[in-house]
Amino acid sequence: MRLPSLSRRQMMLSLGMGGVALSGARAVVADPVFIDYPFQLGVASGDPLPDGFVIWTRLAPDPLEIGHGMPSAAVPVKWEVATDTGFSSPVRSGEALAHPELGHAVHVEVEGLEPGRRYFYRFVAGRERSAIGRAVTAPAAGAAVDRARFGVLGCQAYEQGFYTAHRKAADERFDFIYCYGDYIYEGRASRLYNGSGGTFENPRQHLGGEVYSLDDYRRRYAQYKMDADLQASHASTAWFCTWDDHEIDNNWVAAIDQDGTPPEVFMLRQQAAMQAWYENMPVRRSAFPKGSALQLYRQAGWGNLLDLNLLDTRQYRSDQPCDDRWATTCAGVSDRQAQVLGEAQEQWLYRNLDRSQARWKVLAQQIMVMDLDRKEGPELGYNLDTWAGYAIPRRRLLERVRDRRIDNLVVLTGDEHQNYAGDLHIDGRDPSGAPVASEFVTTSISSSGDGTDQRADGGRYLEDNPFLKFNNAQRGYAVCDVTAERWQTEFKVLDKVSDRSGTLSTRATFAVEAGRPGVVPA
Repeated sequence: MRLPSLSRRQMMLSLGMGGVALSGARAVVADPVFIDYPFQLGVASGDPLPDGFVIWTRLAPDPLEIGHGMPSAAVPVKWEVATDTGFSSPVRSGEALAHPELGHAVHVEVEGLEPGRRYFYRFVAGRERSAIGRAVTAPAAGAAVDRARFGVLGCQAYEQGFYTAHRKAADERFDFIYCYGDYIYEGRASRLYNGSGGTFENPRQHLGGEVYSLDDYRRRYAQYKMDADLQASHASTAWFCTWDDHEIDNNWVAAIDQDGTPPEVFMLRQQAAMQAWYENMPVRRSAFPKGSALQLYRQAGWGNLLDLNLLDTRQYRSDQPCDDRWATTCAGVSDRQAQVLGEAQEQWLYRNLDRSQARWKVLAQQIMVMDLDRKEGPELGYNLDTWAGYAIPRRRLLERVRDRRIDNLVVLTGDEHQNYAGDLHIDGRDPSGAPVASEFVTTSISSSGDGTDQRADGGRYLEDNPFLKFNNAQRGYAVCDVTAERWQTEFKVLDKVSDRSGTLSTRATFAVEAGRPGVVPA
């Protein structure tokens, strides 16, 4: 087999790495010396438990080059966790290997910490030290918790705006952040944006063409993760990460893409994208990809206050009906064989909801559950890439919640590049009686550009859908402030993301009272 050639930078790095030890058949660089700073992609933590969390980094002295400036050898990385930023007495420490097969990423599952406590962490490789990250462990299982305050964010198209919202979110010092997905966008570099946000010149551009290979995806993640504001957001608290579509390809489901690519070919792209997602997210080894499959859905608790059900609405879903046309409907919307979650995930979710003792049950997922009529005029028309395009699975879920009397259910959603707050009924065309649950849809960090307070179609949606209580089309994030008595969601918005000087404000705040589903202005 012909080995890939090393760039001059990689060759210089490999010559400067000191001794190379052999562990079995594996080469391990024993004493790394880096020509350039190896922690250019920052640090992150994720998936907090009562006794610990995942800490992440990835060695990349030259992040945008193939090979990211690293030799084809494993590199030892030391890590420390402490209760103070000076690391005067670390409470946990160790060493991990950054493997070339995983892009020299490091995932450490830290254990043995105290529940409900703030910690700090950092990494060391050779003589180089990373930035310091902060994370909070979850409260003990079932422990009485007075309050949780966390952020919801996602949809961060690099080209379409700056990450001012991430910098502002970092200042919030949340207990945790839920990222609903669209962490990267797969498209080629483009000077102009032409979409739902109008037409404008992008303030910055992707490198290269549309991404397909593992090297392509690695470089795209590197370009995003080199952003200082995104790094600050990651370093500020632990994230629960899921994906939506753009981590692989727009509107993909199962082994189907939007271009009609043969499934066996698209699965090769999925395999590369899923490996790159794992390499770059602070997730546990349980999410390690197996070919073109990855175990994404999982549950997390926050004492007796919250049960978070983190869902995957892409990997097990049947194809969008009606050729995925916008604002329409057809017989396929009522297909009795259709799936959104897939049978295994759906039954897993039902079991979780049935046995949950938490005050609030949360569906942390990606696509809108409200069956919003999007078509102007008397005829119905849905966004068929939402739950509204899958009437039978949607009804099955909401009837289950109603019939089992599962109270205090809140759905957290993204994807739309707009803020929405509304009530969930079995059939939005007949919103009589009490809602079954409540839904908050969080806008994008940067996708679709500056935006506006409300688009023309947003005003029409409010008129045509009485269960919808709020709509806004600016960029930002959501703040969820939760107690046993009340769930409050604050929609934080920026006046612009076309430059870095955007001003943050609170556009609206809505609440759900415990025992009374439905959103009300706060």
